[in-house]
Amino acid sequence: MAKAYTGGCACGAIRYETMREPIFANHCQCGDCQKRSGTGHGSYLTFPQRADVTIMGEAKSWRVAGESGNEKIHAFCPTCGTPVYLTFAAMPELIVVHAASLDDPGRFDPQAVTYSVGGHRWDKMDPALQVFERMPPA
Repeated sequence: MAKAYTGGCACGAIRYETMREPIFANHCQCGDCQKRSGTGHGSYLTFPQRADVTIMGEAKSWRVAGESGNEKIHAFCPTCGTPVYLTFAAMPELIVVHAASLDDPGRFDPQAVTYSVGGHRWDKMDPALQVFERMPPA
């Protein structure tokens, strides 16, 4: 039997759970992810169906245009400020959770590095990972 992916914010006000497996797991080195994480990259798990992810608690959100021009909606806890998940206006069925928000972050198994063009020499990535200068083709 599959084990649920569960997680949430630092204070526990927002929680999520899904029985689905992620369709993509990556480190992203774009400038937006660097600023939001406060380090050289963000780490994410993408799930195929937002409808299959139960979210408990009320997140606040802010919107930003990605490099592609598509709008990303970042959801965070209004109490502790933890970034928890994001969605995309152009692909509303997808939901992406921050790997560090998992109850068991060890379940994060990255497949790739995206937006390596924005990477810094001090932010070393696993050389075994597939690297894309931008986002890989669908």
